[in-house]
Amino acid sequence: MRSLLTTQNQNCYRELIMKEAYTRLAWKMRYGQDYPRSFTSHRAKAQGLPQLTVPKPVLPPLVSLPERKRAPSPKVKPHLSEAPLMRPVTPETRDALYQGFSKEGKGRHLYLRHRVLKGPDERFDYPILSSWEYGWRLGDYEQIYRSPANGRSGIVRSTFYARNGIFNVPMATDRLG
Repeated sequence: MRSLLTTQNQNCYRELIMKEAYTRLAWKMRYGQDYPRSFTSHRAKAQGLPQLTVPKPVLPPLVSLPERKRAPSPKVKPHLSEAPLMRPVTPETRDALYQGFSKEGKGRHLYLRHRVLKGPDERFDYPILSSWEYGWRLGDYEQIYRSPANGRSGIVRSTFYARNGIFNVPMATDRLG
């Protein structure tokens, strides 16, 4: 019972209550006129009882501020509420979408197979997910990378193979990928 009375649990409970209250308020503001709290009965209308009139609150008029003209900012990322814009598809890939059926391996199936060959950095202008940031534009560094001459592979080649009498003659088929 003692663990229920911690400050952390009390704050969590308070946040849950506030979240529920805000959710109810938002629902009432959005759907309140569709679902009134009480209905007038048919008997009250038939008896001619006076109806209570509730004055509607009068809101002040909206004041619009003059818009300032801003210089267009270079390459602004769209907000998360907007749909992410992919780069346009090549005409050959788009044409594959409309030719044949997926069941035959053509049409949508072929189109998706072409699209999956490109990575996200080739299909989008900027990373949309935070996990895409790791390795984003990694293909640019692929051309610069070379394996070091004095790295581990060179040491293993010169010590292990030479001592054990094994000849290390790499073939073209020994490479991965």
